[in-house]
Amino acid sequence: MSGTLDLPTRKHEAWRYSAVDKLRAGDLGKWRQIDVASGDNARELLLISDENAGETEVVQLRVNIAEDARFELFGVIASGEFSRVEVEVTMGRGAHFEMGGITVGGRNTVREFMTRVTHAEPEATSNQTVRSVHWGGGTGNFLGAIDVARHAQKTDAAQDFKGLLLEKGASVNAVPQLEIFADDVKCAHGATVGQLDETARFYMAARGVSPDLARRLLVQAFIGDALVGLDDEEAHEKLLGTALDKLDKHL
Repeated sequence: MSGTLDLPTRKHEAWRYSAVDKLRAGDLGKWRQIDVASGDNARELLLISDENAGETEVVQLRVNIAEDARFELFGVIASGEFSRVEVEVTMGRGAHFEMGGITVGGRNTVREFMTRVTHAEPEATSNQTVRSVHWGGGTGNFLGAIDVARHAQKTDAAQDFKGLLLEKGASVNAVPQLEIFADDVKCAHGATVGQLDETARFYMAARGVSPDLARRLLVQAFIGDALVGLDDEEAHEKLLGTALDKLDKHL
């Protein structure tokens, strides 16, 4: 039987806005397992850029975070006709998951994060911040699911997605999903889409800032939110620089 038969379609909720026509059988099923032991701290940096991406790029991670452990994931998707990062996280008691993601792109590219965070035990916390900046016919997506098990009381989970459209024709999509079976929890999600703040641009122009520099500074502040939790200065500059370089190159 051909592996092509197993490829998803847009009828699958997790692939609703994806460029499924770009997928090949060999792109899927390459899950990488990450296990964070009890009490440990771990961090993963993902960078999909012109230097390391093909036409289609799919990264799949399965993460188990044990009791009182912490895992951080920060990533930038800035290349590929279709690029997707899938993350499945299972949380132990008192564990924490921190994620910051950025997608940027134009033309007819599709770049997206898909996450499923399972709070399997009590007192775990998770925070996901995703920023998307697109122009031309570019599309940025965030499909984020949070599952809270029946006995996972004292869960505290949050998602925050914001999209910035720099030109007509671009689009961003957010699909938050919450499935909560416990009753003593805090779960929140927010999603907004907009354009550059014209008041801020006017204010900067009045003080002699060129339109190009004003735009770059505003975009930098916008996407910088996704990296607030990253305390490694070198890694922070590399991820932010890659996103801004893509913006500079194509606008």
